[in-house]
Amino acid sequence: MENEEKKQEQQEGKVDPTTLQVPEVLPVLPLHGFVFYPGMGFPLQVGSESSKQLIDDALLGDRMVALVPSRLEQASGGEDIGEDDLYRVGVVGYIHKLTKSEEGYYQVLVSGTRKIELVEFVQTDPYLKARVAEIPMEVVENKKIEALLFNIRSQFQKLVSLTQLPQEMVTTLNALTDPFYVAYLVTSQLNLKIEDEQEILEIRPLEDLLHRVARELTKRLETVEMSKQLQESIKKDMDDRQREFFLRQQLQAIRKELGEGDEEKVEIQELRERVEEKGLTEEAREVVEKELKRLERIPPSSPEYSVTRNYIDWILDLPWTESTTDTLDLDKAEKDLDRDHYGLKKIKKRILEFLAVRKLKEDIHGPILCFVGPPGVGKTSLGQSIARTMNRRFVRIALGGVRDEAEIRGHRRTYIGALPGRIIQSLKKAGSNNPVFMLDEVDKLGNDFRGDPSSALLEVLDPEQNATFTDHYLEIEFDLSRVMFIATANVLDTIPGPLRDRMEVVELTGYTEQEKVAIAQRHLIPKQLEAHALREDDLEITEAALQVIIRSYTREAGVRNLEREIAAICRGVAAEIARGRTEKTVVDKDDLYDFLGPIRFFPEIKARTWGPGLATGLAWTPVGGQILFIETAVMKGKGQLTLTGKLGDVMKESATAALTYIRSNAERLGIDEKRFSAIDLHVHVPEGAIPKDGPSAGVAMVCSLVSAITGRVVRQDVAMTGEITLRGDVLPVGGIPEKVLAALRADIRELILPVLNEKDVLEIPEDVRQGVVFHYPHTIAEVLDIALTDTTGA
Repeated sequence: MENEEKKQEQQEGKVDPTTLQVPEVLPVLPLHGFVFYPGMGFPLQVGSESSKQLIDDALLGDRMVALVPSRLEQASGGEDIGEDDLYRVGVVGYIHKLTKSEEGYYQVLVSGTRKIELVEFVQTDPYLKARVAEIPMEVVENKKIEALLFNIRSQFQKLVSLTQLPQEMVTTLNALTDPFYVAYLVTSQLNLKIEDEQEILEIRPLEDLLHRVARELTKRLETVEMSKQLQESIKKDMDDRQREFFLRQQLQAIRKELGEGDEEKVEIQELRERVEEKGLTEEAREVVEKELKRLERIPPSSPEYSVTRNYIDWILDLPWTESTTDTLDLDKAEKDLDRDHYGLKKIKKRILEFLAVRKLKEDIHGPILCFVGPPGVGKTSLGQSIARTMNRRFVRIALGGVRDEAEIRGHRRTYIGALPGRIIQSLKKAGSNNPVFMLDEVDKLGNDFRGDPSSALLEVLDPEQNATFTDHYLEIEFDLSRVMFIATANVLDTIPGPLRDRMEVVELTGYTEQEKVAIAQRHLIPKQLEAHALREDDLEITEAALQVIIRSYTREAGVRNLEREIAAICRGVAAEIARGRTEKTVVDKDDLYDFLGPIRFFPEIKARTWGPGLATGLAWTPVGGQILFIETAVMKGKGQLTLTGKLGDVMKESATAALTYIRSNAERLGIDEKRFSAIDLHVHVPEGAIPKDGPSAGVAMVCSLVSAITGRVVRQDVAMTGEITLRGDVLPVGGIPEKVLAALRADIRELILPVLNEKDVLEIPEDVRQGVVFHYPHTIAEVLDIALTDTTGA
């Protein structure tokens, strides 16, 4: 009787489903694509025959079914769902109402009451039935739970305000008192994956459940906020573009009303006229025509308009066909070169040869010369003189420290602020396609992550390739074959081999004392008189004074310091004139102290206390040649060799080889072999703060060691250079002209040089060689016969 009353109440909808006891066995209704939570209620659509029968049987009974999500992604009709296709945790659903549609579907209004776990399936046909166990939802009250609930409610309210969720959801959530229902309602609105929703359903402790829901809610809120920011940014960008478009249209209309609308057409027409007047190559003309058509379609206010206009201007400003006419009068050219520079016969001869060939054959490619020499010998000024002599424009690029390849080849137009490289910029500046182009300090190029400028120069300095040089900015071939390239360098070692191979190297040695005097009289003194507002009647520097300045106040291969000392004298005379002096000032050697102070350099030979173990060598440096003293001391010991003076590895090897030669030839040299085990040798090269390296001191080291061991003194008036071998041969070395000049500056007139360096001596001017005695030994034995005296020291 009691059961009949309950059924009657259920049919009338008067029963609270949450108060009903969960039966031990329930029919299982699979859910596809979503998870049902306790506290939820909404209609389900049932279509399969087995599920319909399940609903009919449930309505005749207690109206309760087990709502369990399926692991399958899509519904398969219901009949094919097996036990393994279902999750094990679900919800007890209470059927409130059934509506049948015309298409044969059941519309079932269901509400979730409690969580259950499927323990065991007891029936599979016609539908699934399972023994279930209720999962308790124990409510715990503490501060942490309250904080989590507060956070979930506030964050959910924020989510509703940012999305299209109905505002009533906030009211519904706030009305719920059961924290489990709060968590499940929020979860159902987060659009999570079915796996995540099922995981949340299976969480049993309330605190863990609230933690997981709060985390998922925060992630969803961050995604929504980011999406909203992106939408606002896109909308703003679109609004700005539309606004800009309408403003441009209005601007064009206003300019048309004011009669200014044709300015762009006039500008483009002027460019077309420049194209017709300009002698462009066929490729350049095609590119300009294409860019002009493009320019007509671009609004003048667009940034692309100025980029395209600059590109066209660069093309039209370049000297594609403009050139200067060479002066082919060889006699006049020779006089001009002699007037501008004293000496340098080899270079002048090379320039006159080029002009002679040019006179006979006009289409000859411009030469690519490389002037190598110490600082101050006139490499850069020589280039200017060559340009003036040939009636060509002169441009100079300082390459010292350049590390970016784009400096040579330019930047591509895709970069903001792109420009052509220095080659094209300098040609525009020159205004002709056949200037004298000086690449200054080519030996000081660097490289880093921006590229290797020396590699970019390979095409520029190759006569077979530079007729089609392409700059990255222009992307049009430009003919550089008519340009006369002159590179300058202090040393050849740092210039990459492929680049050095493309250039004709012309070495400039240092100046002799006579040449420096002549240069000072012809060029430096007149230049400094003009620079200090002096006349020839105001100051005269005698030749004797110049010689003292060169010997005692400067030590260099070039004339830069000489010019500075002359400038110091001019300043002193200018100061006296400013005080009222009117008579001419004649500066002789005895007057130099008043203007330049005490003597700075003394002849090193005279400063040395000569004796056994001291020999004079010759060395090459980037700033010219210099003499090199090598000292050897003998002391009691056990046969050790000590080397000092900041020597490089090669120089240390030369000293070791020298000692090995002496020991292996001790009998021939008159040395007792037993003595080597009783002495230590110390070889020192003074000026230890200056690094020294190279094989050139080998000969001098042999002489110094033999002198120290035997006690025979090396001739003080002889300087020597050469590499040695263990067999006693003397091998050739480099820098002979510079070394000879260094010996002459030290007042040494007798030199020992390798026999294979005789050809280098012939290149030294005859007036320099006059009065100098050259010895060309083949072996070390010959060197010792020349260098050692019979005198023995104390």
